[in-house]
Amino acid sequence: MSPALRALAFGLAVPACGAPAAPPVSRAAPPPAASPAPSPAASPPLATAPSRAGTACGALECRLFDAPADAFAAVLAHDPVVLGVGEAHAQKATEGVASVTRRFTAELLPQLQGRASDLIVELMIPPKGCKPEVEQKVRAEQKQVTAPQADGNQAEYVALGEAARAIGVVPDGLRPSCADLDDVAKAGADAVPRMLDMIARLSAAKAKQLFDRDAVVSPEKLVVVYGGAMHNDLAPRAGREGFSFGPALAGVTGDRYLELDVFVPESIQDTETWRSFAWYPHYDRAAHGSKTALFRVGPRSFVLLFPRSATPASAR
Repeated sequence: MSPALRALAFGLAVPACGAPAAPPVSRAAPPPAASPAPSPAASPPLATAPSRAGTACGALECRLFDAPADAFAAVLAHDPVVLGVGEAHAQKATEGVASVTRRFTAELLPQLQGRASDLIVELMIPPKGCKPEVEQKVRAEQKQVTAPQADGNQAEYVALGEAARAIGVVPDGLRPSCADLDDVAKAGADAVPRMLDMIARLSAAKAKQLFDRDAVVSPEKLVVVYGGAMHNDLAPRAGREGFSFGPALAGVTGDRYLELDVFVPESIQDTETWRSFAWYPHYDRAAHGSKTALFRVGPRSFVLLFPRSATPASAR
């Protein structure tokens, strides 16, 4: 992965598209237009091999798995062509816990070898030739978002990209134009919402470009988009519709886009943000924390909670 990926990194600490959805290409299997989306209860059961079926643990099709890789395999069995992975970015003072990015890289990424063609990470690669004062302004606006985050987050995203390349998955970041950065710089009090909208728009455009290419040259492959767990939402919260690429990519792929949120138990707090998640009241940290918990919160929306870290990240 290019060192340029270190240039700019945008995102929110916790969940938290622009373009209209294009017609699906031939490899997608769109549902009948008149049929409403099925409820989670009416959706097909978790597609897992019998040896990897996990153990039932309650509502939202909760399953407990001995290994995160087994839970991830159950998600991939639903055959997405675009997978949107969303995380809660590691926060300061949590350096003793292996972050989501680090655990995804070590424990889940290997399953994408031979399966995924590309990995889009939520790092901005600004073009050459933009006005220095514009980039400086964008960086300044960015700080109010990234200030609470762990200092190593950006480096871990770069390491994720490098690990992807090592297994044959092509990594890339998001590539805003000078006009995109200028738009953020001039947004004033709306700079952060404008950045979030830009992330969703650029992610959707990049994923669609790669999906269209794969449809011709490697239809068996999938495209993975990795970033904050707001942008991948299939059902964005009111007022945040512009921050998510999920609905646009669901349309592009004929509903073969899949949303997966990944969290570590140590990041979960008793706050309004966390309590707003559908899975939150059903996750028992004491009972579930030693296993990998997988919840299905929508027909094509999953939440994977890693088991508690056994040792501090610094000791690994």
